[in-house]
Amino acid sequence: MVHIDVNTLEILDRITDGFFSLDLNWNFTYVNEEATRLLFRSRDDLIGKNIWAEFPEAVDLMFSEQYHKAVNEQIPVKFEAFFPPLNIWYSVRAYPSNNGLSVYFLDVTDERKIVLERKQHYQSLFEQNPDAVFSFDLNGNYLSVNPAMEELLGYTEEEFLQLSFTPLVATEDLKMTTEHYNKAVNGLTQHYETKAIHKDGHAVHVSVTNMPIIVDSNIVGVYGIAKDITKQKQTEQQLIKSEKLSAVGQLSASIAHEIRNPLTALKGFLQIMKASPENIKENYFTIMSEELARIEMITGELLMAAKPQVLQFAYENSNEIIHDVITLLQSQALIYNVTIHLTTEDTPPIYCVGNQLKQVFINLIKNGIEAMPNGGNVYVQLSRKTENEINIEIKDEGCGISKEFIDQIGLPFYTTKQKGTGLGMMTSFKIIESHNGTMNIKSKEGKGTTISIQLPVC
Repeated sequence: MVHIDVNTLEILDRITDGFFSLDLNWNFTYVNEEATRLLFRSRDDLIGKNIWAEFPEAVDLMFSEQYHKAVNEQIPVKFEAFFPPLNIWYSVRAYPSNNGLSVYFLDVTDERKIVLERKQHYQSLFEQNPDAVFSFDLNGNYLSVNPAMEELLGYTEEEFLQLSFTPLVATEDLKMTTEHYNKAVNGLTQHYETKAIHKDGHAVHVSVTNMPIIVDSNIVGVYGIAKDITKQKQTEQQLIKSEKLSAVGQLSASIAHEIRNPLTALKGFLQIMKASPENIKENYFTIMSEELARIEMITGELLMAAKPQVLQFAYENSNEIIHDVITLLQSQALIYNVTIHLTTEDTPPIYCVGNQLKQVFINLIKNGIEAMPNGGNVYVQLSRKTENEINIEIKDEGCGISKEFIDQIGLPFYTTKQKGTGLGMMTSFKIIESHNGTMNIKSKEGKGTTISIQLPVC
């Protein structure tokens, strides 16, 4: 018989846990007040009675298994179990001794209901989610998939659980996808797009979120959500194709318009020359030569803008590039009665194609000079904008550009000059972009134009 002294009995009657003790024959030797409430029995009903006789339903449940384990192996046990006759979940701790078994227990039915409801809630989110939801172990093997995932790639849940993600990723995207997965394993949530391979072999474009699964402060796997964006990608491709076709159509129309004008003039002069005296033909030859030169200029600029060029980047001195350009344009500036003012700072070498940048600066300063037929000033300033960037500013005092047309600058064949093609500015924008730089234009009618170029310092 388990012996409990009087003081201990008083304490056991006051604790909030149910408590009872059993002798080696599984008979109740003590039951506290809380235990009588939880078991719906009085002390007189239980003291001296066999637990398995009083609660026969417990024989086939975890209660019997765990109590016998504690006594036979002389180890404490802890478990939760449901007792159907009372419709109660119990949390139980049992401690063996040489004389029998001491059992502490609590009614945890309400807590279990909350946990069960929460589990069902998350299970519903998993099962009913319209997006594909899945989880991996740390090696990238599938642990679970929802029905939407089965529908997305055509595999059954059983087939997924025999796979890792690597065979299901397009070859060209596998390295990138693996890098994102490894970052998630290291605790960083990832958002990216990749291509998954359907069971029938076709590619599915997906937007993926990977996030770490953390249990007791340890990352134990990766959770994933994938959304099918194949139709979105197809729509984007169609829009890009449509925009390209539209751009080709606009460019073709512009080229035809620009070349047709001189060709029409040439055709007209040829017809006139048939009926003209010999001495007049010389005048026509001069005009025709000018028109042919214009056609040659247009086609030349088109080729320069469209032809891919091998870029030989090297570290060059931006001060020297600017000085060379201004020296080259001084004679033209004198013809237009324009003064070029240069201000420079010490700047580090920049990684560039020097001749291409010279082409840009020549084009921009020349535009500024030509914008002032009655003379004026062009201000060129080279400065260190930030630690990683230099700034080149070119400012003129010309007629300026109206606000509604400023956004058109850089489009082919858009120009404010009478005989311009707009291809020079388009090429300039293209060159600056290839140098990872930016070019901004500010202008005010009657006040002039300021162009700012920012180039990275490597």
